[in-house]
Amino acid sequence: MATIPFYAKQGGECELFEHAWKKQLPLLIKGPTGCGKTRFVEHMAARLERPLITVSCHDDLSAADLVGRFLIGNGNTVWSDGPLARAVRNGAICYLDEVVEARKDTTVVLHPLADDRRILPIERTGEQLAAPPEFMLVISYNPGYQNLLKGLKPSTRQRFLALNMAYPVAEVEQAIVQAETGVSTQCAKQLVQLARSFRCLTEFDLEETASTRLLVSAAHLVTSGLSLRLACQAAIVDALTDDAATAEALGEVVRAVVGDAP
Repeated sequence: MATIPFYAKQGGECELFEHAWKKQLPLLIKGPTGCGKTRFVEHMAARLERPLITVSCHDDLSAADLVGRFLIGNGNTVWSDGPLARAVRNGAICYLDEVVEARKDTTVVLHPLADDRRILPIERTGEQLAAPPEFMLVISYNPGYQNLLKGLKPSTRQRFLALNMAYPVAEVEQAIVQAETGVSTQCAKQLVQLARSFRCLTEFDLEETASTRLLVSAAHLVTSGLSLRLACQAAIVDALTDDAATAEALGEVVRAVVGDAP
């Protein structure tokens, strides 16, 4: 059996995912960037012993990119399944990360899979793929990025169970940083304290705040020998902003929490 990726449970999310899979229900995961959505799905796929096919959605992602297309090779035209069709055929878990980033017409192809039909029509071949019981459709997005141009239609949302995820509580986040990097308890505590300080800031126009992912990156730099302050500057402050004044203000917070040692 494959190694199960580390995931620190926060509540009943693992049970919800498992019951959704058993009852063949699709799942929508909502949460800020870097809070552990992707790791959670990887963890659950390994626990359920199902292959995982992940698609990172973007502005140019089309329905054909998901379902498949005809390709020309050696003088012949052959059909090539896209990741969604492969997942259905193989009874895999298909995870569409940041689904609202895809083109609006793309989500329409999910509708027959996400309701009681559980089929994937392939218009170009005339095939209708019936999803086996093991198949599961999981999508995610960051509600903080939602606007009038990027959001899920009610007709799509209401086909999915919904799971809200947030940054872990301090003790769990510290355990995650230590488990992922092997950094000391004291260092992990300081990183989590710094993140919580950043998350309370409202006077800066930051698109994102200090995520658990950024804390892990900083901790990796520390375990390689870089000072904590420089690690925080490179992995957190400079990753969050390009504005010099904002970076200086965040740097002051770093020095207040972790000290001035270079």
